[in-house]
Amino acid sequence: MRSYAIGDIHGQLSLLRQAHKWIDHDKRQTDDRDAPVIHLGDLVDRGPDSAGVVRYLREGVEGGAPWMVLKGNHDRLFARFVADPDWSDPALRVGFTWLHDLIGGIATLLSYGVPESALRDLSDAQRAARDNVDPRDVAFLNDLPLHFARGRAFFVHAGLRPGVPVTAQVEQDLLWIRDPFLLDTRDHGALVVHGHTAIMRPLHYRNRLNIDSRAGYGGPLTVVVIEGRDVWSLSESGRVPILPL
Repeated sequence: MRSYAIGDIHGQLSLLRQAHKWIDHDKRQTDDRDAPVIHLGDLVDRGPDSAGVVRYLREGVEGGAPWMVLKGNHDRLFARFVADPDWSDPALRVGFTWLHDLIGGIATLLSYGVPESALRDLSDAQRAARDNVDPRDVAFLNDLPLHFARGRAFFVHAGLRPGVPVTAQVEQDLLWIRDPFLLDTRDHGALVVHGHTAIMRPLHYRNRLNIDSRAGYGGPLTVVVIEGRDVWSLSESGRVPILPL
C-alpha cells in the first residue's frame, strides 16, 4: 500500500508544485495514479505565498485530486485569527500573537493583499484580514482533519501523546506536542509520519518519521513515498531510501 507525504509547507508554493511534479513522476513509474498524497499541515506563515498554497490545495481537493490535507498549528492560528479575534492559543508564549515575527502571520496576511499599514495595530490587522482573506480559505482550514491512517502508517502534524489511544488524543497535542512524543521510543502500532519539529533533513526513528525539513526557514520541502514501513524521499533524480536510525 503506497502513500505519499509532504512536510510543512509554510507558504512555499513553488516548492509545493515541484513536490507534486516529483510525485507525479513516481506515480507514472509505478502505474499507481490513485495513491493518496498526504500534506502534514502548516500550509501558511513565514513563506512568501501562503494564500497561493491554501488556494492551490483547496482547489485541488475540490477538484477531486487524491489529496489529504491535515491541519497544522499554524493553520489553526490563522483561521482563528480571522474568525475569532479574542481567541488565544494556550500553546503560545505570554504576550505572543499570531503576528509575532517568530510565528510568521504577517507574511500570510501580506500574501492576501493586506496592506502593511494595517499591520501596525492588532485590531486593524484583524479587520483587514476579514476584509481580504477569502472565506472559502478559512472554511477549508477550519475543516481540515487532524490525522489520517493508511496501511502501516499514521499521519499527523505534530505527533501523539504516548500511551494514549488514537480515539482519546486531543487536538492540542496533535497540533503542538514535542518532547513527550519526540523522546518516546515505543512502537505506536504504526509508523507515525509527522512534521512540526523542524530538522535539517528527514529522519526515520523506527517508530516515527519526521519530514519537516525547515521549508519555513529557507530549507527544502521534503516529499516521501511510503510502502508499508519502508520510506524513500523524492527528488529530481527519483527515489532515495530513508533508512531507520
